[in-house]
Amino acid sequence: MPKHSKDTGIKRIIDANINRAKEGLRVCEEIARFILNSHSLTAEFKKLRHRIDYLIRQEGSFKNFIKCRDSLNDTGRLIYAQELKRKGCGDIFFANIQRAKESIRVLEEFSKLTHKSTAISFKRIRYAIYELEKKTASRLLNDATGIRQRQ
Repeated sequence: MPKHSKDTGIKRIIDANINRAKEGLRVCEEIARFILNSHSLTAEFKKLRHRIDYLIRQEGSFKNFIKCRDSLNDTGRLIYAQELKRKGCGDIFFANIQRAKESIRVLEEFSKLTHKSTAISFKRIRYAIYELEKKTASRLLNDATGIRQRQ
């Protein structure tokens, strides 16, 4: 188990939020790909995930984040709150896009401690997610209306 210092804690925060952001974006990407059948939305989600990878690789410290990971002892691991309440693809999309936005904000804030240019890049990603959320939500709502009308 890694030593828990302030530096280790910050690295654990960054590691957890990298994973959370990419996981959330991947779920949204799958909805765009398989539910909405949208090549353009799918490509945009994929591009954002790869931008996160690029930023982390640029810092060259991804291995250090993983070294600090302590998943088995994570105090938040068994907190489920609203995670098990989903009524459809729309709920899944909105829960995961929110997860991605929140995680990117955390990455933005903690990057300010060491790499201000990375913080700015995360801010740009966050605003790109806002726009992509708007486009995807519009498609989800239109598709849902069309489905209801056909039934």
